[in-house]
Amino acid sequence: MGTDPYAGRMPAFEVINEVKKAIIGKDGCIVKAVAAILAGGHILFNDIPGVGKTTLAMALAKSMSLKQNRVQFTPDVLPSDLTGFSIYDKETGRFVYQPGSVMCNLLLADEVNRTSPKTQSALLEVMEEKKVTVDGVSRPVPSPFIVIATQNPFGSAGTWMLPEAQIDRFMVCLQLGYPELEDEVNILKGEQNKEEVHAVISGEELAAMQQAVGQVFAADEIYEYIGSLANRTRNHPMVDLGVSPRGSIHILQMAKALAFLRQRDYVVPEDIKDIFFSVCAHRVVLNAKARVAQMEVGQVLGEVQKAVPAPKAMRGRK
Repeated sequence: MGTDPYAGRMPAFEVINEVKKAIIGKDGCIVKAVAAILAGGHILFNDIPGVGKTTLAMALAKSMSLKQNRVQFTPDVLPSDLTGFSIYDKETGRFVYQPGSVMCNLLLADEVNRTSPKTQSALLEVMEEKKVTVDGVSRPVPSPFIVIATQNPFGSAGTWMLPEAQIDRFMVCLQLGYPELEDEVNILKGEQNKEEVHAVISGEELAAMQQAVGQVFAADEIYEYIGSLANRTRNHPMVDLGVSPRGSIHILQMAKALAFLRQRDYVVPEDIKDIFFSVCAHRVVLNAKARVAQMEVGQVLGEVQKAVPAPKAMRGRK
């Protein structure tokens, strides 16, 4: 009897439960963040201040034994602060590479919209290529490499919000939002006796789970369903810019990760429906007609989901 490649789900649940110690009442957001990491993607938090974006990122890093760096982005942060730079060593007569902040497993890019487009581009290049090039020498970043960036949509005058071509490199865009009353009361009570987040898995276990997620099966009907959803966003009368092919790939990868967390070795339409908004909302740009009609991205994506029939219930490999 062969070894079950999906037997390693329990460590993922341990991570989720550990992160819940730091973030109360946002279980759905935690699950999607863990799913994005299992799918090998980067995460953008586009949210208001003070709701726990940074706390969540740091809890994820600590629970997974990941080396993490944090950069508070300001206009004077330079690309070399991220990628590193070479400095002349008098003793050897050579230039020695000094690693930048991207040389870690998880980089928390706080308020990424407050730095210059040049620095943003340097970060997003590393996200895509998983390496940095300084003075003609390319160096790979550690594996796994995950970027969790935060962006505040309010008070954005004088900042550089990420353009569509760059924001497309984030697998998901999540919002924590304000807590419910009961959760806020629990947060206040918990301030007196905070539970510390501990490492519950190793980097090797995370890599093994990422590999297992890649083996989750998707039937041809699932591929057609994802393609039809993406195509519908591009042809919607209220949309200027629809979901890119990279976005379609991210839908599939997130659906596989969610299926893995749900104790399945195959993707079903419900997996896609549950992550569709988080993967697509930051990629869709509405046109003037939508603004006149006061339509929001969520409404458009809801119409797209209703217009594209989901395939019937299915099972794994035949």
